[in-house]
Amino acid sequence: MSKPIKIRKGLNIKLKGKAEKILVKAEPSDRYAVKPVDFAGLIPKMLVKEGDAVKSGTALFVDKNRPEVLFASPVSGTVESVVRSEKRRILEVVVKSDGQWTAEDFSKIKPENLTKETITEYLLAGGVWPFIRQRPYAIVANPKDTPKSIFISCFDTAPLAPDYDFIFQNVDPNFQTGIDTLTKLTSGKVHLCVHTEYPPAACFAKAKNVEIHQFSGPHPAGNVGVQIHHIDPVNKGETVWYVNPQDVLVIGRLMNKGEYDVSKTIVLCGSEIHHPRYYKVRGGCRMTAFADNVETRRATFLRYISGNVLTGARVAADGYLGFYDSQVTVIPEGDHYEFLGWAMPGFGKYSAGRTFFSWLMPNREYRLDTNLNGGRRSIVMTGQYERVLPMDIYPEHLLKAILAGEIEKMEQLGIYEVAEEDFALCEFVCTSKTDVQAIIREGIDMMIKEMS
Repeated sequence: MSKPIKIRKGLNIKLKGKAEKILVKAEPSDRYAVKPVDFAGLIPKMLVKEGDAVKSGTALFVDKNRPEVLFASPVSGTVESVVRSEKRRILEVVVKSDGQWTAEDFSKIKPENLTKETITEYLLAGGVWPFIRQRPYAIVANPKDTPKSIFISCFDTAPLAPDYDFIFQNVDPNFQTGIDTLTKLTSGKVHLCVHTEYPPAACFAKAKNVEIHQFSGPHPAGNVGVQIHHIDPVNKGETVWYVNPQDVLVIGRLMNKGEYDVSKTIVLCGSEIHHPRYYKVRGGCRMTAFADNVETRRATFLRYISGNVLTGARVAADGYLGFYDSQVTVIPEGDHYEFLGWAMPGFGKYSAGRTFFSWLMPNREYRLDTNLNGGRRSIVMTGQYERVLPMDIYPEHLLKAILAGEIEKMEQLGIYEVAEEDFALCEFVCTSKTDVQAIIREGIDMMIKEMS
């Protein structure tokens, strides 16, 4: 095990609604969805139409630019609808479950004596390739590339994030099989990152064929981009892949069982949840599965977020879980205004600085809503971003280079290393109320277009 890495820059946002370590099985949803909008840069090409019968693992659509990358149905049933935007962009492919959980039969294989090419073809055919993502660009990995390393972040420091040590409290042999598979895909090492403040789950501590790294510090210490930056930075022309630990299980199940099984444990949390806890679900499940645990007594509108409050996607109360998400957060909607809100002492208000006297109570938890608490204005060079971004880059200069369309400057300032989630705290503390994450994605899309 390598020397622990201490992250000093960052910010922990203490929200109400942290989940108890209680695991329950959610009632099966009647409908499940795969959302092309979850995959940055994807142009989907449909392989099925409404009314078609599908099984778990049946390909629903492919990437138009890389047709070998399949996106599969999480359950068996019937394709009920293909939801499109006004401009015909595909938003969701909804499958009505038949409750039988019938799966496509993929042959079982063992990764030990197979080549990278054979395993790649198998993972593509089995529909699990989209679980493997890459830096630069934070997109689905290119199967034709060979990464210099692969990262698995086994802890999450985002607000109310799931505890992977609890989720993996029982050793699952599929996890090791997934790791053994990933080792065949890289010319370098598989890096497994854990937190130093508590002992890792046995599933992580006993993992073989990996190099274990310890991290400590505030959020975003759990972001895989931060971990890559400190262990194996991405330079121009290089590629690093990364996989969520629960998605490693999906890969392992395909190898061991020959089935596309996207069962996962998610955390239902937030101040508007009666009993925040962990649920066993299938990927793409509907939010209605948790409706009886959502607070409805308060006279307020709610925001359902698939993911955490910093980087998650807003969904409807009857919407669907995101492809990569292991968290559902429900908080109050910011639909009200406060007279002289900024001028009040604010003992009950959260502030990342010392704007309000609440800084005297550092351990207090807050029921925050989505109010912007201010108006948008020009970007001001305040140095706020540097205090919460533990990377050796100049964030404000990078943002200005993106807005100016300066490709060479973007390269020099670290565009290959970053993704939206790395700048989520910058957006949270931003005095100018700038949509920082959207600007970063705009820059990444610019680079993809330039380099293609």
